[in-house]
Amino acid sequence: MFDVCYTPQMVGPEQSASPSAHKPAAVVESWLKLIPGLRVIAPQPVDLDDIALAHDRDWALDVLIGRADNGFGNRSLELAASLKHTNGAMLAAALAAKRHGMAIAPCSGFHHASWAMAADFCTFNGLMITARVLLEGGSASRVGILDADMHYGDGTDEIIAVLGESRVQHYSVGEHFHQPADAARFLAELPDLVDSFAGCDVLLYQAGADPHIDDPLGGWLTTEDLFRRDYAVFQQCRRHGIPVAWNLAGGYQTPLRKVLDIHDNTLRAAKMVWSRVSG
Repeated sequence: MFDVCYTPQMVGPEQSASPSAHKPAAVVESWLKLIPGLRVIAPQPVDLDDIALAHDRDWALDVLIGRADNGFGNRSLELAASLKHTNGAMLAAALAAKRHGMAIAPCSGFHHASWAMAADFCTFNGLMITARVLLEGGSASRVGILDADMHYGDGTDEIIAVLGESRVQHYSVGEHFHQPADAARFLAELPDLVDSFAGCDVLLYQAGADPHIDDPLGGWLTTEDLFRRDYAVFQQCRRHGIPVAWNLAGGYQTPLRKVLDIHDNTLRAAKMVWSRVSG
């Protein structure tokens, strides 16, 4: 069995058109119906020192105390309180994946957050916080980030550039693939893409739901394509012995049940590949 790193403290108040602040609770509820007995563990929150490994410290503090805007364009202290737990879930999943092969952080809102700016529903970049904590703490010598959200992870690339962080290997699908005509080529090239992360000690995988053909902010992969995407990533990671920690990333269809169905399918793909792995 694999770990789902979740605490209700990750859940923030509903914000704008994005469900990312309140989606974790709904996802975990759906998953527990899908796989009764799924192991849910409460992650430890990150602290300001952890966040400052990937962000300007003064700016990060301003966000946490409500003196600077979060990724939703407001200064909600209730939302700010959830951020340490959301980012802690990503870190906890990476550490659990290193122990068991695969783990899940049911969260989103990372990849547009840059060195000292929140944007597009993303406040702190939990991908880079996790990578930097692992690298600086000696838990990894190289970390991979495979971002399969619909949109380019521009914040991730900016942080890598600011820090000159050569130990992070980042690929953002949204930078290269956008149209339904790209689907067949993407799925054909995906195994080789995952293979390129074979030298990494852990892979952080953003299993975005927003590339779905019906997503108002996406629109190029079918439900079946998304399942094939996730299955291929998990299969190649297991084949190469790459621990993989994955999260939810984007998904904006309404009602929310449509997004939950996509996340359910990612869990099904993970279970199919990892069901023979004890943990």
